[in-house]
Amino acid sequence: MTVHLVNPSDLSFGTAVITPRWLYVLAAATPSSFGDPNIVDETLEQIDASCVLPGDIVGIGIHTGNALRGYEVGRIAREKGAWIVFGGIHASLYPEEAFELGGAHSVVKGDGDVVWAEALRDCVGNGPQRLYEGGRIDARHFLPARWDLMPSDKYMWASVQTVRGCPKHCSFCSVWRTDGQRPRQRSSDGVIQEIVALRRKGFRFIALADDNFYPVTATDLALAERQNNQAKLLELRSIRAERFALMDRLAELPEDMVFFTQITMEAAEDTEFLAAMKKARIKGALVGIEAVTPEGLKAVFKEFNCSGDHLVKQLQRFREHGVHVLGSFIFGLPTDNQDTFAATAALAEKAGITFAQFVMLTPFPGTVDFERWEKKQNRSAVIVDGIPVTRYWLIPPQSRPKMFMSHPSMSSEEIRERTQEVWDRFYSLTSIWKRSECATSLRSRLAFLFVSKLYRQMYARTGISSDSARRHRANVLARWLAKPCLRLFQAKPMPNLQVPQASYCAQEPFQVL
Repeated sequence: MTVHLVNPSDLSFGTAVITPRWLYVLAAATPSSFGDPNIVDETLEQIDASCVLPGDIVGIGIHTGNALRGYEVGRIAREKGAWIVFGGIHASLYPEEAFELGGAHSVVKGDGDVVWAEALRDCVGNGPQRLYEGGRIDARHFLPARWDLMPSDKYMWASVQTVRGCPKHCSFCSVWRTDGQRPRQRSSDGVIQEIVALRRKGFRFIALADDNFYPVTATDLALAERQNNQAKLLELRSIRAERFALMDRLAELPEDMVFFTQITMEAAEDTEFLAAMKKARIKGALVGIEAVTPEGLKAVFKEFNCSGDHLVKQLQRFREHGVHVLGSFIFGLPTDNQDTFAATAALAEKAGITFAQFVMLTPFPGTVDFERWEKKQNRSAVIVDGIPVTRYWLIPPQSRPKMFMSHPSMSSEEIRERTQEVWDRFYSLTSIWKRSECATSLRSRLAFLFVSKLYRQMYARTGISSDSARRHRANVLARWLAKPCLRLFQAKPMPNLQVPQASYCAQEPFQVL
């Protein structure tokens, strides 16, 4: 009997940008009595169904974007006589889909670090339960990933998680509902040990794959002080102290290491935090800018962000502290008009952000936006290929609409075309080469060029491509770019690297029980 862990994808490139961390965490959660699991990341290559035998256990993790392929894998494996267990954010939100369409025997909802072992034992015992409630486990129970099972020379970046949850409540994001608004933060010891294990294998680029690396803002602390809420203040100070303890230890790692994370715009006002990031070589951050006008920010519940010239200054402050911003913008908000696109592109250029993504407003399950849209759509009952548009992830990609939420002044096609124009403008060779001046060598500038083009091509299939032929061309080019990019990111392994010790005894992080 073999345990298979599958990350579904309908496209396989042979090379991937970032390791799918959950695969290797569940591998760590698999009891040794089951042997090492067979890990299948379909972004590298699709599963070989002949390897699945009767009595095997197949764990499939899905998000909304790969749910359709995940259900296909589940049906294939069930026909082979395997036990099928689904998990992931989408299965947690829509467990019945996994049973009806994916051949599931069980669904794990929430965190799988602890409950996965129970599901496995039940499969070989009296049969699995229909549902397992993983919940939101305490940070002390987060498992380090089994990176020893990772194939060599396949990923550009490795990933390590330091915190789950985000205190914000953005209308387009489900994280605060699924992972919670109270940060569940690992101690620096476990994080550093994982990073060292990855550097020993030859990874020097590490994504700190967090919901929000900046979980405590200066505003949060000031508010707790004004309210004289000593318990809250203790909690916030403990979380913040552990952040700084982690960054201090990152700074002790080999100098060739580079880290990337995800934070909110508010970090731009916290120069002490930015200085610590620079010292720790956290050289890049995904920052959700979303909109460049106050009206747009209000529409997505993100009024804590700034707009206009103040926004430009905040973004430039990141750059001044050595943090390169991957800015995320949303088009198609009800407050957008024909001028929004050019204005957004101009602001991105003026602010000097290094990378950017321009996505069309999509109602993702579990979000406030989705609930509003679903309620409205249920009254009109739009059907595509026999499937309600409110279950758009089940519509075959070639038939799936490019945009789902109607706009008061622009058609979906106009928004798509204008979004495409912004991508083309920001990622033109001239623009990329100009931004590559941030690199310190010709090799680094070439790496910047390749990565920029790869990023652009990979996003060509996430909503802005208008037909299958264009998607196919984009995928072929992405595959062609991936191989040289991989070589640019590889480093010589350091098998004897030691774990740096903490320079002082950090305060035990506050835990929410």
